[in-house]
Amino acid sequence: MKIVAVQPLPHGHVWILLTHTCLVHANGTRSSIYSNKLRTRVAYSHFHTQTEMEQKLIKPQSKNFRSEFLQILRSRRTNQVPLTIERAKPVQNPRPYGEEVEIMQSLLHDEIDEGALKEENLYLTVEEGEQGRLPLLILSQKESDQHRKRPALVLVHSTDKYKEHLRPLLLAYASRGYVAIAVDSRYHGERASSTNTYRDALIDAWKNGKTMPFIFDTVWDLIRLADYLTQREDVDPSRIGITGISLGGMHAWFAAAADTRYGVVASVMGVQGFRWAIDNDKWQARVDSIKPVFEAARDDLGKSAIDREVVEKVWDRIAPGLASQFDSSNSIPSIAPRPLLIINGLN
Repeated sequence: MKIVAVQPLPHGHVWILLTHTCLVHANGTRSSIYSNKLRTRVAYSHFHTQTEMEQKLIKPQSKNFRSEFLQILRSRRTNQVPLTIERAKPVQNPRPYGEEVEIMQSLLHDEIDEGALKEENLYLTVEEGEQGRLPLLILSQKESDQHRKRPALVLVHSTDKYKEHLRPLLLAYASRGYVAIAVDSRYHGERASSTNTYRDALIDAWKNGKTMPFIFDTVWDLIRLADYLTQREDVDPSRIGITGISLGGMHAWFAAAADTRYGVVASVMGVQGFRWAIDNDKWQARVDSIKPVFEAARDDLGKSAIDREVVEKVWDRIAPGLASQFDSSNSIPSIAPRPLLIINGLN
């Protein structure tokens, strides 16, 4: 296997990936959801297997990765509970969406008949405890044939956002025949009691080591979500994809690496090398995105500044293996030979 840089895709890059793989649209439409209005330069990579010998080598490595990763996820779980579904009410007056959603809305070229869509608000119980209830927002087409199975796409938001933030994309995909699902990540949206909930959870994980609020706990939720989606009568279990941006891109990346039921993944501004960043002194941008936990660690370690040692100790504490056996060099190959799109800024 090798990483191959490919030419930038034309309009609709994520749409093209999702509609030319296991999620190919039943109606054959190819309307673009995205355009070249994206406000960043992007680089595209994909993985492909070249030989049968490489495939034979990849499979046991992928199984080993998934086995070890699931052991870590289970190590900090409370007693597992049966998967249960509870009806929920739509979130009333979510926080203002801001410029990012306006950009997403501006990229939707087709008129959407929301009257042709149905909305489901659900809670999925994934484990015991306060964070064990996963809020879902699902949009899909109203069906006369209830037995028709459709492709499903899970969309995951970025830091300090929430599932309602992704509504423009849910509408776009649902109108084209997908079962479109958005979730609230751990300590976000309905799972947050204040704007500081996520920050406080990160600091608590550093100090007590009982939870993994950075990436890993939400990946557990996404694995349990796959359990649910494969049971839905309207979802084709062989055509489930996942995508996200920034923190959501990390969630999508690791969920696909851990669970082969996610048949295609697009990670936008999410994939990085945590070990490489430490070794090459390029960790600052990621650290700044959740800086309070690193500041707490700096103080606890008696340091005057956040340095490489602080960064490495925080990752080992709140996401064990993130900068070692579960880093991108091991987790990304575990997605092969399923389709993968990685979009990152060039600078």
